[in-house]
Amino acid sequence: MSRQGPPIIRASEVGEYVYCARAWWLRRVEGLEPAGRERRSQGIVLHRRYGQTVIASRLLLLVAGLLLGIALLLMLTGLF
Repeated sequence: MSRQGPPIIRASEVGEYVYCARAWWLRRVEGLEPAGRERRSQGIVLHRRYGQTVIASRLLLLVAGLLLGIALLLMLTGLF
């Protein structure tokens, strides 16, 4: 015999309830999902892709700075 306790309400649900109690009720009690799930999924993918682009950009700037520093060092020592 499995005993079920009270339903678990997550912190994110509390935030959703505070923002819009009706939306929380529709999702939690009625089992309805908000429209636009596909758009949100696509937005998540685009956001991750943008984040990867930002990281790559920062790495390229670091490499460029290092190469510039090496070139200046070679010029100052007369090896270039």
